[in-house]
Amino acid sequence: MLLPDRHLVADLLARYRAWERLVLVDPLDVTTRRRFEDVAYTLCVLMGQRTAREAIWQAEAYLRRIRPVPIFPDGTEPDGTGPNRTGSDGTASDRTRPDRTRPDGRRAGRTRADAARADG
Repeated sequence: MLLPDRHLVADLLARYRAWERLVLVDPLDVTTRRRFEDVAYTLCVLMGQRTAREAIWQAEAYLRRIRPVPIFPDGTEPDGTGPNRTGSDGTASDRTRPDRTRPDGRRAGRTRADAARADG
């Protein structure tokens, strides 16, 4: 039997929890509820369950059995950047900055490219 990628399961479970909190804050927001339901549906399909609660239970049990292993265990990226390293341009790696991703995976706020265009 094929098993789902444990990193994907962990990511979807984290997204589900984040969207769940947002829905609890504002239950009448249609866009938030739709994205929450999309993540729940994806979990159901991935885990082979009919309901979101069953899929979450299965995902949690799966992650307890198989611990996620870091892709780069020493904390570095293939290009040599990492938590305490600088990039090729001498600036701090993005990993040293706080994570500013939204639950849907998109980055929040302005990017460096946006700031350069606005300033330059």
